[in-house]
Amino acid sequence: MTYNLRITDLPLTERPRERLIAHGAKSLANAELLAILLGTGQGPGKLSAVGLGQHILQKLGEDQRDPLTVLRDVSVPELTQILGVGEAKAATILAAIELGKRILASRPAEKSVIDDPAVAAAILSTDLMWQAQERFAILLLDVKHRLLGTRVISIGTATETLAHPRDIFREVIRQGAVRAIVAHNHPSGSTDPSPEDIALTRQLLSGGQILGLPLLDHLILGDGNFTSLRQTTKLWQEFPQGD
Repeated sequence: MTYNLRITDLPLTERPRERLIAHGAKSLANAELLAILLGTGQGPGKLSAVGLGQHILQKLGEDQRDPLTVLRDVSVPELTQILGVGEAKAATILAAIELGKRILASRPAEKSVIDDPAVAAAILSTDLMWQAQERFAILLLDVKHRLLGTRVISIGTATETLAHPRDIFREVIRQGAVRAIVAHNHPSGSTDPSPEDIALTRQLLSGGQILGLPLLDHLILGDGNFTSLRQTTKLWQEFPQGD
């Protein structure tokens, strides 16, 4: 017989909700955070809420992927049919995930000057970070690096997107921008640049020199992370932009 400890069996100081109130959400394990969203247990063996949270993370990580990465894009059918969670609890979990995504996307809204790659990545996170297909986008800036707008130039497959320098610079000129940051996502989650990414960046930097439209950076986004090619390569030393 398996005995599953209930949250009510725990001392008050060890219960997830009480620990969150006393010490903050960062003090809780992933399963405990899920337990607070679940409220009560259920599922295989009538698990406690914490036990059900652990079960969900174990099931999501069965193929050796990071459970939180899988949870980011989990669906209601997956939670209800595979993980034994009811629709109401599945909806609560998905609502919390979506709220987290929107908070991440909204953080730079108050700052119009793009002076850090992290700010640019956060602005583009909704369009690029969580997409299942590769997308290529532009941040359009004025001479003082203030944001004029964003544009998604192309949408590709799960592994490839197409963006030609002429299409990119045409959009920059059409929108009246004089500086630009380009970015695309890797649905795999890896933000390491491919040889094609490096080659395209070289073309854009060369074109920026000729047209007098400086390219400030090329970002690769994926799985909540980003890589700045300006910070991690020497391409901007090879093609100074005068920015």
